[in-house]
Amino acid sequence: MTETSFYDLYNAGWSEDTNLNSGLKNSFKINLLEGIALEEESSGVAYEADTTVQKKPFSIKLARILAIIGAFILAIYFIPGIVANLKLSGSEADRLAKAAESANGRTLPGFDPTLSKINRLSVPSIGVDTDIEESTYENYETALKKGVWRVSDFGEPDVDGAPIILAAHRFGYLAWTNSFRHKSSFYNLPKVQVGDVVTVIWEQRQYTYGVYKTEKGEAITDYSADLILYTCETLSGPERIFVYAKLVS
Repeated sequence: MTETSFYDLYNAGWSEDTNLNSGLKNSFKINLLEGIALEEESSGVAYEADTTVQKKPFSIKLARILAIIGAFILAIYFIPGIVANLKLSGSEADRLAKAAESANGRTLPGFDPTLSKINRLSVPSIGVDTDIEESTYENYETALKKGVWRVSDFGEPDVDGAPIILAAHRFGYLAWTNSFRHKSSFYNLPKVQVGDVVTVIWEQRQYTYGVYKTEKGEAITDYSADLILYTCETLSGPERIFVYAKLVS
């Protein structure tokens, strides 16, 4: 209410009667004071109400701040993994795969899921096509009964360093069939010639070797070879037949 309205209200009850006027003035004065007091009270209530209302925006702001902090913490944990996955896509994945393949010092042939999951040896010139058996020195005879044994503690096709040495009986066991003897023994190893190809399937990768030397003797003389095949020449003599080959592809 404006000052003019107070004035008008005050004079609205003015009368020629002095006593009455005095009473009206006092009455209006009281009423005006009460009105002011009421307005002050109302203002106080309004102020408190405003204070209460102002708390809501603050709580919302606080919630937003906490949400941002939470999102930041989650980002610390998850974004590196997302970025890593993005980096491992496309050409980066190929680069890492090639780096892993050549990390052992030897470039590996391509992985072929259609190849046998069992490691195998093939010497087409003499008809050998058999599994490669794994065993320790203590149990090597168990492996030789099944065919070709990879001499333990020597090389593997996918590791650069020591040569792979594969051994097998020449004459084998009476229980063997002729078909098994032909494919899984080294009976015809003396017929292998320089230039022949030997293939090894190892962990579904195909390794091709070229024979560069053959010899007879009691011990291996050339450990620079990538692959060495050997067998006994006779049933009881100390002489062995050795075939040396280099990795071609």
